[in-house]
Amino acid sequence: QVQLVESGGGSVQAGGSLRLSCAASAYTARICVGWFRQAPGKEREGVAVDVPGGDRTMYGDSVKGRFTISRDVAKNIVYLEMNDLKPEDTAMYYCAAETPVSCTLVPEMFLYWGRGTQVSVSA
Repeated sequence: QVQLVESGGGSVQAGGSLRLSCAASAYTARICVGWFRQAPGKEREGVAVDVPGGDRTMYGDSVKGRFTISRDVAKNIVYLEMNDLKPEDTAMYYCAAETPVSCTLVPEMFLYWGRGTQVSVSA
């Protein structure tokens, strides 16, 4: 059982930045942790995942070059640095965790989820 708590959401203007945090109850060095988002009326989509132990990350096409996922193993926290935010980034952002073998951008592959943090970007 892995418990996840997101924080850092808020309201910003287009072009601004936010850093989301995901505090995990498990040792993050050994689990896959990802960020996903869901806007009203849309399906949940993969934003970024961090594969443990291999320095490998994956990003959704719409956020490549703007968002960065990283983890602080000592603190069991995974971050999502979001720069050059756009109105279309507005969504509820969720942190999720799973075993490394299931580390993809597909939400259905993740078992453990946080409750989410809202990000709103105005034009």
